[in-house]
Amino acid sequence: MRAWRVTSPGPMASRPLTLVDTPVPEPGPGEVLVRVLACGVCRTDLHVAEGDLPMHREGVVPGHEVVGEVISAGDGLAAGDRVGIAWLRGTCGTCRYCLRGTENLCPSSVYTGWDADGGYAEFAIVPAAYALRLPGGYGDAQLAPLLCAGIIGYRALLRAELPPGGRLGVYGFGASAHLATQVAIAQGATVHVMTRSPAARALALDLGAASAGDAAVPPPEPLDSAILFAPAGGLVPPALAALDRGGTLAVAGIHLTDLPPLNYQHHLFQERQLRSVTANTRADSRAFLRFAGEHRLEVTTTPYPLGRADQALADLAADRVTGAAVLLP
Repeated sequence: MRAWRVTSPGPMASRPLTLVDTPVPEPGPGEVLVRVLACGVCRTDLHVAEGDLPMHREGVVPGHEVVGEVISAGDGLAAGDRVGIAWLRGTCGTCRYCLRGTENLCPSSVYTGWDADGGYAEFAIVPAAYALRLPGGYGDAQLAPLLCAGIIGYRALLRAELPPGGRLGVYGFGASAHLATQVAIAQGATVHVMTRSPAARALALDLGAASAGDAAVPPPEPLDSAILFAPAGGLVPPALAALDRGGTLAVAGIHLTDLPPLNYQHHLFQERQLRSVTANTRADSRAFLRFAGEHRLEVTTTPYPLGRADQALADLAADRVTGAAVLLP
């Protein structure tokens, strides 16, 4: 099969990925083999390729927004089932975090496309216990971004503690943000988007945002909650400053550039909160996918053939992708 491997982590201009021919993987106990139908291109893949995240598996195949067709039946899955493979791939199930329902914090957690090969390939393996049932009404390319961009955006909303009918600020407007914005609006929120991309601002307004402006300009009203999707630590101070009293800023990315100094009185006083988002639980995944099945989400995608995965990542790095890039083997 064809697959992309991270052979020399570094800037995309240095060509860190190599397209190779490699044997179809063989599932072990409790695992199933799937034929990849679509794989979303996530900014975390970019962090793995460029070395922002330390290498966990030499020559790993990136990709953790995988829509696949089950080839080998087992553990409740039948051949032909369409399933999703997401970022969270395994946890111990016995530590205090797993037992209290926060398996995303498990110290033994492992991840698709980082610790194990992912979906930038024609076939992939997934532990059956971590394969996700997918909602109907969406095509393969539309489903792929739901499996990380959608799930993480959903968890970020939970972490941001958006009150009913609240005012939400969204900083950065890529794959995850354009889905989280729709979820928040469906829940009755007023959403203000701050992004440097004119195309992204236009998309935000089309999806129902109340306003869309440059990230350097404060939103038109104080925010109850905000989510930072852009991996730019410099946006943390203005996002905190835009919060109303008691507001919460959730940082959704796995990687963030360094934060500039914060002023306690200006940025955090009056019980403003700054919170991180770390992966997701399977419960988050199931809840979000149920929501997507009940509420039709508009998934904006830019398709790429599998053979152009390196170009898709380069376009993502240069902010040339509107919505979500998706690889189609």
